[in-house]
Amino acid sequence: MNFQQLRSVREAVRRGFNLTEVAHALHTSQPGVSRQIRELEDELGVELFVRAGKRLTGLTPPGDQLLPIVERLLCDVDNLRNAAQDYASQDSGTLSIAATHSQARYALPSAVKDFRALFPRVTLSLHQGSPQQVAAMLLAGEADIGIATEALTQYEQLTTLPCYRWTHSVVVPPNHPLLDGAPLTLERLSRFPIVTYDAGYTGRTHIDEAFAQQAIHPQIVLTAMDADVIKTYAELELGVGIVASIAFDEERDRNLRAIDAGHLFAVNLTRLAFRKGHFLRGYVYSFIETFAPSLTRAVVEQAQQSPDENA
Repeated sequence: MNFQQLRSVREAVRRGFNLTEVAHALHTSQPGVSRQIRELEDELGVELFVRAGKRLTGLTPPGDQLLPIVERLLCDVDNLRNAAQDYASQDSGTLSIAATHSQARYALPSAVKDFRALFPRVTLSLHQGSPQQVAAMLLAGEADIGIATEALTQYEQLTTLPCYRWTHSVVVPPNHPLLDGAPLTLERLSRFPIVTYDAGYTGRTHIDEAFAQQAIHPQIVLTAMDADVIKTYAELELGVGIVASIAFDEERDRNLRAIDAGHLFAVNLTRLAFRKGHFLRGYVYSFIETFAPSLTRAVVEQAQQSPDENA
């Protein structure tokens, strides 16, 4: 048994049993992947995969039972390597962060700047995606930490920690009727076309829930992942924009005005996540605390040991 065999099994599952993609991910050939899997199956005495001819189509019951052990073994190997590197070179290495656009664009820059000043020899890699894609990158080992508002708590393989709370704002051009000084209500909002986030992004769930609770059907005419896109179309008067409050800057967004909507929609909670059992290097703890000062190393380590950190 060797680690290449274990990696071939893990990647086969991660890549939807497509051996061409597995070979590409492992920098080897498709016959080589097939051979590694067969050799491991022969050694274990059980078939791990269901086959249709030469194609893998799924996991057998033994394969389903043994996959978590394979994952754990490979995780331990990664942890051993990371622990050794942490002792050998405490202030250098790589840090991969997966985040939604709103977090990458508005919440992360100051933390990244401060972290770079502390650890100039650490190479940062920033990946953007939907909350589900952020979780997938974490689970695949493509990112060390992930930051998003939605979805992360849905994955039991992840440890998640609360970072900060935020609310939404309504953004409109300077001459818009909503700026008449009258109270902002959901009923008033529903009289205008609305431009806001795609479902599952940046607190959209709370927006939908608020309208549904009052049995109001908003005129949502355009959705986007990106607050900058939403603000662009609000400025063009395509509709009233609803964005995260952190996404509005008076100086940068001079052609728009923001109205606080914190009383209309539930408060949102941005979370930071990492894989359970994943060894975090010393500078990763430093980055986490730089981004969310309440998340000290002691707090993070306690969450790593607690089974209820997602509660």
